[in-house]
Amino acid sequence: MTAKTLFVSHQTQYHFDRPVSYALQRLKLRPKDNAGQTVLDWNIEIDGGHIECSSEDAHLNHVDLVSVEPGRSDVTIKCSGTVSTSNDDGIIGRHRGLIPLWCFQRATAMTTAGRAVAKMLGGFQIDPANELGGLHALSEMVRGHLPYEDGHTASNTTAEQAIGIGKGVCQDHAHIFLAAARHLGIPARYVSGYLLMEGITDQSASHAWVEAHVDSLGWVGFDVSNGYSPDQRYIRVATGFDYRDAAPITGLSFGATDKSMVVSLRVEQ
Repeated sequence: MTAKTLFVSHQTQYHFDRPVSYALQRLKLRPKDNAGQTVLDWNIEIDGGHIECSSEDAHLNHVDLVSVEPGRSDVTIKCSGTVSTSNDDGIIGRHRGLIPLWCFQRATAMTTAGRAVAKMLGGFQIDPANELGGLHALSEMVRGHLPYEDGHTASNTTAEQAIGIGKGVCQDHAHIFLAAARHLGIPARYVSGYLLMEGITDQSASHAWVEAHVDSLGWVGFDVSNGYSPDQRYIRVATGFDYRDAAPITGLSFGATDKSMVVSLRVEQ
């Protein structure tokens, strides 16, 4: 497969039920150069607020902190840019960052392995002599156990809850894989980003997959929902212990009791 140049336009509109007196938004919407991708240009525009500061978090994600203009009842955040990608078979390489590798073996509230995960695994084990093959088999197991279907889970659905529901989306596949891999002693992390989908330019949400640490290779990606490792169709944006760490936008507001959100996303070559 040859390299690709991908263009992304991602817009999120928040509508509050009344003007806010104070609100902050934390954005993880800027991809960075790493194995398999080079950011050629990237821009973030905000209608109704402005960027107060930018930094890196402990996972080395780029973070923009946005303050919303007081009295606003709607905010629009738009990011767009171009990224050159190549196929590294999902291999990111050695572990970097401020967080020790062993921390990625710990369960979070969203990735705790309970009875449902244990039942799914049965007697499944990963052979240390074929760690990569075992992780691909685990990915197949998760996808076979949870058919992909939108509308049944939410952003706060845990791995155990998703298995109980019996249907889910890429976030649920990622959380179940993380719960199972960590239960088996494999360091694993959540990844958020973009995927160029064949024949589909307009999308309703960004994509999620996982990375597991293989001793001989470092971090390796697995797109559980699609059954293969990320290639030149993927743009990697943020990583974390689970969705909460890598979510594109999180925030808090005062003065409004409810809000709605509309997302429009285009990924094209």
